[in-house]
Amino acid sequence: LAAAAERRLRQHQGPSPSELQFSGAEHDLRQKFRRLIDPGILRPNAKEQALASLKTLLLISENLLREPTNVKYQRFKPTNGLIKRNIIDPKGTVEYARELGFYPEVQDFQPYYTFNPRRMDNLRIGADMLRDAISLESDKQARAVQSKKEEKAVADAAAEKVIRLAYEDDRKMKLLRDQLEKERRDAR
Repeated sequence: LAAAAERRLRQHQGPSPSELQFSGAEHDLRQKFRRLIDPGILRPNAKEQALASLKTLLLISENLLREPTNVKYQRFKPTNGLIKRNIIDPKGTVEYARELGFYPEVQDFQPYYTFNPRRMDNLRIGADMLRDAISLESDKQARAVQSKKEEKAVADAAAEKVIRLAYEDDRKMKLLRDQLEKERRDAR
């Protein structure tokens, strides 16, 4: 009975100072990843390029999180066409990959970015931040597309109204001219 009461008491207490410290460190790491994404990747690159880079980084991260022991996912070649186009060439993406835990090394005269397994927490948090950033950018793009559609619909409606009013004015003027002409003929 006393043990149950003690367990219940521990459950109702807040997190321990070490747990708070960890959450604070995790918060700092999340902030660092946010800064690497927003000013680091999104601003200097074109939107399409930045989104493609974020998706490539997320794919690499998710593959490694899903199968951490698979050697195929633990490293990538910077000479690969897709990697070069989406990670090596755009600004800020290599720095993000380094923070995820990938470090450059050369094996048999071939350059690689190899994952350090001790950085698994960085990889997990970095992948979460990538998911958030991609969903946010996708939402922004969807809103922009919707806004453009609405603007086009309003412009089309205004143009149609102008055409309709011009047509009605033309019909009224024609009726008026016909009536005046008829009155002139009747007056003769």
